[in-house]
Amino acid sequence: MNNPPWQPAASIETLQQRAALLRRVRQFFAERDVLEVETPALARYSVTDPAMEVLSTDNPMGHPNGERYYLQTSPEYAMKRLLVAGSGAIYQLGKAFRKGERGSRHNPEFSMLEWYRPGFDHLQLMAEVEALISQVFFSTQSLVTAEPFASSPFEKISYRDLFQQYLAIDPHRLDCAHLQAIARAKLDVQMQSDNRDDWLNLLLAELIEPHLGHTVPVFVYDYPASQAALAKVVCDQHGNWVAQRFELYAKGIELANGYFELTDAQEQSQRFQQNQQSRRQQQLADIESDQFLAAALAEGLPSCAGVALGFDRLVMLSLGKNTIDEVLAFPVDRA
Repeated sequence: MNNPPWQPAASIETLQQRAALLRRVRQFFAERDVLEVETPALARYSVTDPAMEVLSTDNPMGHPNGERYYLQTSPEYAMKRLLVAGSGAIYQLGKAFRKGERGSRHNPEFSMLEWYRPGFDHLQLMAEVEALISQVFFSTQSLVTAEPFASSPFEKISYRDLFQQYLAIDPHRLDCAHLQAIARAKLDVQMQSDNRDDWLNLLLAELIEPHLGHTVPVFVYDYPASQAALAKVVCDQHGNWVAQRFELYAKGIELANGYFELTDAQEQSQRFQQNQQSRRQQQLADIESDQFLAAALAEGLPSCAGVALGFDRLVMLSLGKNTIDEVLAFPVDRA
């Protein structure tokens, strides 16, 4: 029988276990001399990524003709300003917000663990992500009630090899028409799009992701350059331009998204402009690019790698829960 709506969705025991995991995360970073920081959840600017819907509020300070402010989808932009200011290695455990995301793995308000490592590339950061998860969540000393993952190293596979393994195609070489034909042959698809990445994302989400990370978590790396977001782009050994980024999956769930961060301010400005153009083409609301971040990047972001990790989802896996609501005190339906 379900609890009355005034009561927490998670049990008190689960909330106690969640608190213990939070303490372990903070201890992990304290041992590595990574500084904990707090940045605003409500800010003047937000992401321009057309794939992400943001929550906003009008005139929060009550000024005449006040500007719109946004609940942040991630603390990334503010944390990068701290890096430029000389913070060194930093992490943050806090709330992030994304409009319309609600389901067994989604709540519009969620907890994100994000950290940045000056001097690291994405491969070094992958190793630290694995160390964190193995030590804090999936070790034999953890609170795990699900099957532990600590017995074997995490797997690593390139985006190209992943598609070849599951769909026998090279995702870097096929055009939009071919990808669309594959999707329509294998799935009941109503989507209409002339964007290659839309079809790649659909194939990945529907035909590949559910199979990932059931024995041990798996890192997927070297995404198409068109999906670089804020990552550096290089040419791989096959002659493909790829983004130096990774995602981590466990039991079919995406847990983390990391980058060898782009430090070229001019290139970043061009990517923001491309986002704006894409938003206009899709008839999405216009969002001004972050002028504070642009000014900071012009001063020089140190070479670094960064990663955002969904803390609620990781707690789900660690405690053997099936839905995000089971690890939240008050999800949006009860808030």
